Amino acid sequence: MQSLTLEEEYKMNHSRGFQGRKRGVNYIWNKFDRRNNHLDHSGAPYAMGLKRRRERYSYEDQYFLTVWDDRKPEQDETDLDAEDGIEEKWYKVTIPSGRKYEKTWLMNSIQNLCSVPFIPVDFHYDKNRARFFVQNAKTASALKDISYRICDEASRKISIFVSPSVVPYSVQNKFTSEQMEDIKKSMMNRYDTSQKALDLEKFRFDQDLVDKDIDMMLNRRSCMVATLQIIQSNIPELLALNLKNNKLYQLDGLSDMTEKAPHVKILNLSRNKLKSITELEKVKELKLEELWLEGNPFCNCFSDHSEYINAIRDLFPKLLRLDGKELIVPTGMDIEASQPCKETCNESEVIKNLVLQFLKEYYLLYDNGDRLRLLDAYHDQACFSLSVPFNVSDPDLNNLEEYFKYNRDIKKQQDSYMRMQLLKHTKHDIVNSLSLLPKTQHDLCSFWVDLCFHTEMMLCFSVNGLFKEVEGKCQGCIRAFTRIFIAIPCSDSRICIMNDELIVRNASPKEIQKAFASSPAPDTSSKPLLSEEQQEMVKSFSEQSGMKLDWSQKCLEDNEWDYGKAGEAFLALQNEGKIPKEFFK
Repeated sequence: MQSLTLEEEYKMNHSRGFQGRKRGVNYIWNKFDRRNNHLDHSGAPYAMGLKRRRERYSYEDQYFLTVWDDRKPEQDETDLDAEDGIEEKWYKVTIPSGRKYEKTWLMNSIQNLCSVPFIPVDFHYDKNRARFFVQNAKTASALKDISYRICDEASRKISIFVSPSVVPYSVQNKFTSEQMEDIKKSMMNRYDTSQKALDLEKFRFDQDLVDKDIDMMLNRRSCMVATLQIIQSNIPELLALNLKNNKLYQLDGLSDMTEKAPHVKILNLSRNKLKSITELEKVKELKLEELWLEGNPFCNCFSDHSEYINAIRDLFPKLLRLDGKELIVPTGMDIEASQPCKETCNESEVIKNLVLQFLKEYYLLYDNGDRLRLLDAYHDQACFSLSVPFNVSDPDLNNLEEYFKYNRDIKKQQDSYMRMQLLKHTKHDIVNSLSLLPKTQHDLCSFWVDLCFHTEMMLCFSVNGLFKEVEGKCQGCIRAFTRIFIAIPCSDSRICIMNDELIVRNASPKEIQKAFASSPAPDTSSKPLLSEEQQEMVKSFSEQSGMKLDWSQKCLEDNEWDYGKAGEAFLALQNEGKIPKEFFK
C-alpha cells in the first residue's frame, strides 16, 4: 500500500499522469526518452516541442512512470520570427494531391490567397504530393490558414499541410558564386549557338569541373537547380537539352524546366536510371517534339514497342520523334481543322494559284544570290531537314559532297546528337543553312507540283524538278530534287512554311537532256546584242517571273542588270496589280 500512497502523492503534485496498459520499465523509459520535433501545439502551430524535464522516481527498487514537466521555453530557441538576427527556420509545405494540378495554376492560386508574399523554394512532386519549402514562420502560419480555402475546377477543396523542416537539400548544398561561374563557363563551352543545343552528357566528368574539384552530379537536386538557373539567365532561347548518361534516378530537379527553359523542344534522357514512367510526369508540361529515353530501365517494362510509344504519347501528345524514330501521326490526334476540306472547283483553282504563286516567288528569291530574303517565307518555329539518297550505282556521287555534309538520314546517321543538330529549327537557322548550300538556278518548266492535303489551317504540297549549280567546282551540274512543304495561312492571304524537307540527288541522263530545254530562245531582233551572261539572266528571270522574254529583259535593264533588285521591283509591282496580263506568257 505504501507504493500506492506514494503514487497518489505523485499524482497530486503533477498535473500529467499516465493512463494505459502497463508496460515494462525499459519500454516506458525508452519511449519517453524519444524526441518529437514535428508536433503541433495550440497557440504555436509551427513551434518546436516545448522543453521538458525528465524525472524518474524510485522507492525501494520500485520504478514509477517517467513524466514530463513543462517549462518556459528559451527565447533563443523558439523565436520563429528571427527578429534578433537568428537564422529563420524552414518549413515544408505539402499539398497531398498536388500532382494532379498544373504547377503554375497551383502556385498562383496559393500566392494570390496567402496574406504574406513568399517565394517557394525547391518545388517538386513526390508521388501524388506537391511540395515546396518556405523560410519564415509568418509565411508558414499564413499558408496553414488558407488550407481548404482553394477550390479546383471540380469544386474540391485543396488541403495544405505545413510542418517544420530541416534546411532543404538544394539550399544546404548551394554552390558558391565562384563555383557557379566555373559551372557556367563549362556549360557555355558545351553550348552550340547555331543549333541552340546544350550537350551535358556525362557532365560530372567535365574536365574543367574535375580540375576545379566541383562535383557536378546532375542526379542531385542542388546540381540540377544550379544548371537550370544558369540556363534561365544565360541561355533562355535553348531548344535542345542533352542529359544522356548522368545516372538520373528521378526528375524532381527538372520540375522547374517549364519556367527556366520553356522553349526546349528536344530532350535527351537516354542511358539514365529512370525506373518508372511516372518520372516523366514531372516534365510533361514541356511542349516536346523529340524525346530520347532508350537505355532507361522502365523502357523494358512494356509488352511491346507500340505500348511503349502509346504510354509516352499520352504524356507528350505533340511528340514527333521518339528515340530518333519518326512517329506516325495518329488519325485521332487533336489538331485544328483535322478534316480535309470538301473543295469546289473554284476553291481548288484558288489553292492551286496560291501554291504556284508561292513557288514562283520562293525560287525567284532562292536563286537570286541572297537567300536571307526568304525569312518571311518561314514561320518563326519552322523546321527544315535535307536528305541525300545513297545510290551506289551513281558514278558521280562524290560531287554531292556539299549536300552530304547536311544529310539527315536517320537510318545511316548513328550519332543521335548529330541528327539533332542537322534538324534546323526556327526560320533564322533554316535560312542560314540554306545560304550555305551551293548557288543555283532552277528550271521552273521542269517543276511537277502536287497538292497532297489541305485543311482550312494547313497546306501540304510537294514539288519535284531540276536545277543546276551556277558556282563552284560543280558549276553546271544538273541536280534533281524533291521538296515537301507544310504551310499555314498568315497575313495578307499569304502562306508561310512550318515544315520543309529537301531531298537532292544527281539527275539521270534523261533528266539532264531535258533540263532547261523547254524555254524558247531569247528574241534579240529588236534589242542590242546581249552578252551570254545577260541572256542567261533574261531567260532565268522570264522563267521565274512568268513574264515574256522582252519584258523580262526590260525589267533587268531598268534595274541596271541587278537581278535581286529587278526581282524585288517585279514583286512590288505585281503585288500592287500594276503589271498588265499581256506582259506574261
